Amino acid sequence: MSGDTDFRRELGQQLRVDSVRASDAAGSGHPTSSMSAADLLAVLIDGHLRLDFGQPDDPRNDHLIFSKGHASPLFYSVLKAVGAIDDEELLTFRKLGSRLEGHPTPILPWVDVATGSLGQGLPIGVGVALAARLERMPSRVWVLCGDSEMAEGSIWEAVEHAGKASLANLIALIDVNRLGQTGETMHGWDLRSYSARAEAAGWTTIEIDGHDVQEIEDAYDAAEAGDRPTMIVARTKKGKGVKEVEDLNGKHGKPLADPAKAIEELGGERDLRVDVKKPEGDATPYKFPVPGGELPTWELGTEVATRKAYGETLAALGARRDDIVVLDGEVGNSTYSEDFKEVFPDRFVEVYIAEQQMVAAAVGFQVRRHWTPFASTFAAFLSRAYDFVRMAAISRADIRLCGSHAGVSIGEDGPSQMALEDIASLRAVHGSTILYPSDATSTAALVELMADTGGISYMRTTRAATPVIYDADEEFQIGGSKVVLEGDDVTIVGAGITLHEALAAAERLAGEGISARVVDLYSVKPIDADTLVRAAEETGAIVTVEDHWKEGGIGEAVLAALAEHGASAPVRVLAVEDMPGSATPAQLLRGAEIDAEAIFAAATAIVRTKVES
Repeated sequence: MSGDTDFRRELGQQLRVDSVRASDAAGSGHPTSSMSAADLLAVLIDGHLRLDFGQPDDPRNDHLIFSKGHASPLFYSVLKAVGAIDDEELLTFRKLGSRLEGHPTPILPWVDVATGSLGQGLPIGVGVALAARLERMPSRVWVLCGDSEMAEGSIWEAVEHAGKASLANLIALIDVNRLGQTGETMHGWDLRSYSARAEAAGWTTIEIDGHDVQEIEDAYDAAEAGDRPTMIVARTKKGKGVKEVEDLNGKHGKPLADPAKAIEELGGERDLRVDVKKPEGDATPYKFPVPGGELPTWELGTEVATRKAYGETLAALGARRDDIVVLDGEVGNSTYSEDFKEVFPDRFVEVYIAEQQMVAAAVGFQVRRHWTPFASTFAAFLSRAYDFVRMAAISRADIRLCGSHAGVSIGEDGPSQMALEDIASLRAVHGSTILYPSDATSTAALVELMADTGGISYMRTTRAATPVIYDADEEFQIGGSKVVLEGDDVTIVGAGITLHEALAAAERLAGEGISARVVDLYSVKPIDADTLVRAAEETGAIVTVEDHWKEGGIGEAVLAALAEHGASAPVRVLAVEDMPGSATPAQLLRGAEIDAEAIFAAATAIVRTKVES
């Protein structure tokens, strides 16, 4: 009988058996990691989880996130037990074309995010819980964590943030089965080592026997009644119930050698079904009032930093759209996200110096469908969260990132603050969009476009103020570029700070009788190949210039576009090649040979070579 202790024990055994069967059918997988947490999930789905599996987008639904994504056989066994998939599909685990991938992904409608890179599920769960609270929905977020991943710093970023925010709708289940991939975990079965740290961060903690269904039931009841986030720290045994693998090292990540014997030892196959409770109450999320208004505009020639234009545009978008939420890593007075915070503090999330948590929370917000998250910090610091960005693409997530203070042009702060690899790293993310505006007007237009762009989008903003070169009614598009200056002898391609250096160089070249075409490559990915191919054909020579390492940046993007379209022209790539130090922006641009003087010299040389040949 559902809700009965004996039923829950039998359900736990069924989840173990099906985890063994799925892994055996695949010839790979993590059944032992699944078996340790089976009782935790049995009690959860039989009485505590409130999720309409027929309506996975219901905003009242609870969320179940397997942070220990390698325990996917358990997750899929749960889906079978609740009737979301059948036994035939269960046995397609890890096979070509199956929805049941080695680690869960949102190909399945009941999977919010891809997991498998450990330490990510709980941080994302924090974002989901924050979003649900803003919507004033009854949703709880249940996150299953493994003890091995508790060594990840991102987990403790999440714990700190959830405690600070008093996220009572977040419940973390820590499956402390003692054994990792190569041996005992750092803390073994020392449950207190986990509890003490969580309590210090403001959590309620409950230590239990993770195989005692009554203790699990009592812990869940207490968590649901709490006014703070709850961490349930459960002592379990890896491979529970099968002598061949129970609490034995070296059994991680492989199917059982004798599955038939293991299934018999677990009491045989079962076909128990659980009617998971559906959420109740009003299904209309709260929406914030918006006063409306227009995007900011600036007069031609006015000097405005693109990072400032980013902040002003966010605030303007927030006044027009109730779905905009902004996150920042405690540099809002530099990224200018503080402009949004001042007007819409309820939709601003201060994540402090925790960039992994910032990106994870952005991913969590978009899980709730309504939200359009923007997350910003210094471009250099986004590298700390790169794995979260990579996994966000696998999650098919729609998030918007902004990195300010990029390149040597930031000046005296020195190389630790100079993102010089951000374009390369984010270009490599599947389906990403990379935008690099050169003035305030283009920044405003591109921020608005980002809001409606799917996938991972990234804007690189500049510290220094730069002149406004576009009229307020100028149109921009993802995948576009602008020919800012027409010319016939050579094309100079720049973006951000280097576009203005290119324009200065072009003026000097004109004095020498050289007609330079200047292209603003504000969309680095997707790239405007047509404009570049036409420039190669019509001017016969190209100089690219960027405040970025040569590897993976604008120059290589241009070369790839030309090669893909069969265009042939000499190309000179100007980029940062030597490690910079501290100096003024002008000195650093000169030292890196990406300033107007270096562009003039490169363009002159390439035109001379073209004429001589």
